Amino acid sequence: MVNQIKYGAVISYAALFINILIGLVYTPWMINSIGKADYGLYTLAFSVIQIFVFDFGLSQAVTRFVAKYLAEGRQDKANQLIGVTYKLYLVADVVIFTLLVGVFFFIPDIYKGLTPEELHKFKVVYAVAAIFSVFSFPFIPLNGIISANEKFIQLKFCDLVHKIITVVLMTGCLLLGYGLYALVIVNAISGIATILLKLIVVRRKTQMRIEWHFWDKDMLKAILGFSVWVTVAALAQRCVLNICPSILGMVSDSQNIAIFGIAMTIEGYVYTFASAINGLFLPKVTRMVANNQNDDILPLMIKVGRIQFYIIGMIFLGFICVGQNFINVWVGGDFSDVYLCAILMIAPSFISLAQEIGATTVIVQNKVKKSAKISVIKAVLNLGLGYPLAKVMGVQGMAISIFISYAVSTVLFNRLYHYNLGINIPSFFKESLFKMGGFMLIVCALCYSMNIVLNNSGWIHFIIKFMIFILVYNVIMFAMCLNRDEKNLLTSPFKKYISR
Repeated sequence: MVNQIKYGAVISYAALFINILIGLVYTPWMINSIGKADYGLYTLAFSVIQIFVFDFGLSQAVTRFVAKYLAEGRQDKANQLIGVTYKLYLVADVVIFTLLVGVFFFIPDIYKGLTPEELHKFKVVYAVAAIFSVFSFPFIPLNGIISANEKFIQLKFCDLVHKIITVVLMTGCLLLGYGLYALVIVNAISGIATILLKLIVVRRKTQMRIEWHFWDKDMLKAILGFSVWVTVAALAQRCVLNICPSILGMVSDSQNIAIFGIAMTIEGYVYTFASAINGLFLPKVTRMVANNQNDDILPLMIKVGRIQFYIIGMIFLGFICVGQNFINVWVGGDFSDVYLCAILMIAPSFISLAQEIGATTVIVQNKVKKSAKISVIKAVLNLGLGYPLAKVMGVQGMAISIFISYAVSTVLFNRLYHYNLGINIPSFFKESLFKMGGFMLIVCALCYSMNIVLNNSGWIHFIIKFMIFILVYNVIMFAMCLNRDEKNLLTSPFKKYISR
């Protein structure tokens, strides 16, 4: 299973690089090809549908309970759980279908700002996207099933194939002169192809079978009791991300909203990069808990946390050193405030994103209620501080609000890990961040000083400074911080490739 985790992570990062390329290169080209208006309709249709297509934590419930039953050697219970869960998904799917149909008939009343031609296009795009969403919704548990069975290579490969198929087909359509409708259809086709791939994986690589005739109220209560609090946490997170732009719109101008949007995009890239391994360790932690090996969780958290600190540190410190230059060449000097805002939004996550094993243990030990309460505190604190700070300081005030609320939640989560899960958090920091932090500061000081020597703007100077940072960071951190096992972990894929 070690190879499943290792190569699953490698494929995750490959998919992530494709995502970043899509965001930085492909998306602007697509917008120019179909036009800003059609791209706006494309974005609007999917954003509306995402409001209703919400699985209420059931996918995480599937992963958690299936992994638990498999760790206990109870394949029959895992199959029964899938049967109960799929009945819930089908009921939810009917409700979602009804809501989406209702919205369709009220589109002209809801979106009065669209022209008649735009309304016609939007209805077609909305209908295609809605039909695909209703079709694909019951297949959401496939990810949890594959993950719980520790088939991470296959799962991440399916996700990678989905991205490649989507980009290749969309590129072909755009080069042939097709427009908005073709892009939506391509998105549906690539999604269906990915679902079929995952069904094949479940059928051939696992023993999971759906027990359609099984029903158990106690199992239903356990699923709902878990998923309700996962839903609360997810809604609190959405509250932070989706309401902040509206607050800025109430007290500031569109320029501040645009700055915040770009800063949030950069923070999103960091989060996506750091969370590429999320879910890969849930089955392993589940086995530890099931076998009363709780003392093994801390060493695993330290091992994974050190690698995460290494990766996240490279991204975060890199942005501190050359981020201002990047923003200037990417979106222009008018958005210079993005630099400070992005740093404030990323900084608290530097610690929390490296504690994936702690977050996974919360799920395994079913402490999601306490976790959800912390997420609610974070959301309430952010909203309470966001309005007055944004009113006085604009977008920087909103970024400060996010920094404070996320920092408080990080402290509360560490208390949860230490006192409720029994993980020795001081030892975690001693063996990870404290041993690596000093060298990170040295790298940051050295590379930030480059801006004094290489103070020219432009893509070439940015790339030069970026490559210097990558070289200095990896040489110093690799030589001074990583132990032998960590060095082998990072270099083994390259050694195998070279030896072929």
